[in-house]
Amino acid sequence: MTGVIYHELFGKHLEGYQHVESPGRYAAVMERLRNCGVTEHLSFVEAQPARPEWIEAVHDHDFVNGILSMEVDSSVVLDWGDTVATKFTQQAAILSAGAGVQAAEKVLNGELDSVFCAVRPPGHHAERDRAMGFCIFNNIAIAAAWLLGEGGLGRVAIVDWDIHHGNGTERIFIEDDRLLYISLHQYPHYPGTGHENTTGIGKGDGFTLNIPVGVGSGDAMYLNKFDNVVVPALDKFEPEFILISAGFDGHSDDPLSGGLLTSGVFGEMTRRLMDVADRHCGGKIVSLMEGGYNLDALADSIEVHVTTLAVGGSINTDSGRKE
Repeated sequence: MTGVIYHELFGKHLEGYQHVESPGRYAAVMERLRNCGVTEHLSFVEAQPARPEWIEAVHDHDFVNGILSMEVDSSVVLDWGDTVATKFTQQAAILSAGAGVQAAEKVLNGELDSVFCAVRPPGHHAERDRAMGFCIFNNIAIAAAWLLGEGGLGRVAIVDWDIHHGNGTERIFIEDDRLLYISLHQYPHYPGTGHENTTGIGKGDGFTLNIPVGVGSGDAMYLNKFDNVVVPALDKFEPEFILISAGFDGHSDDPLSGGLLTSGVFGEMTRRLMDVADRHCGGKIVSLMEGGYNLDALADSIEVHVTTLAVGGSINTDSGRKE
């Protein structure tokens, strides 16, 4: 059974505020997943809030306290205009930070086979002491730190296929040899990080793998990189758990990138990661929503991704509908 972690507050973040990372993203995704062809294989689970110690495992105490203690009446700009908090943002951020841990625990204990977290705000740009790029807390880093701490694991992999490099995740784990961070992203592009020469620091050297691709990269390029770079690196690392920073903004219809991906390729990448998970960690895999800003493309791509997690099914690559 594949879990879908949701919460109504994920649709309240930035409510009434004009922003490309809009509440409509959550609404479109949940409407599609609740009406897709594999709902009998899905378990919808309400998100639970993160404990403070989970968040502070990857973020500075003063930063966390500053976010949670803000008084927000209408809107507050957190980072140069693109990262904003509104009335329900703090609650949504705590729930988003908790969702990844909740998902990881349910997969680790065998309650669910895999989980997709339909979280907002997203997380992979958030650094230890800074919100940025629409992200407040680094949801996937919090889940990974929990797995490496309370979860008792020694090797966790994060695969980030969002079109934007996950600078926050990279920096949080840049010196850690227990975490393999793999990012496939458009370069140069926001946030300007993710050069292939960045491979880690100290004992973490060799445990950061950046795979920059150019504007106009499509399905064939991505699958080539998966088959010849991503999968071999994962097989060498032998992860005990795989986390996916699941951004869908590389889609050809997305307004914030120059990617040319179809919805169907997200199923192909998912299937490859599931195969790796089957070889090394009993299939343990959790994904967390990052970017994706064309609502139809986002819903199509996530339907393909979640359907593949649930049943590995046959998907129409243009519409995301089950054949």
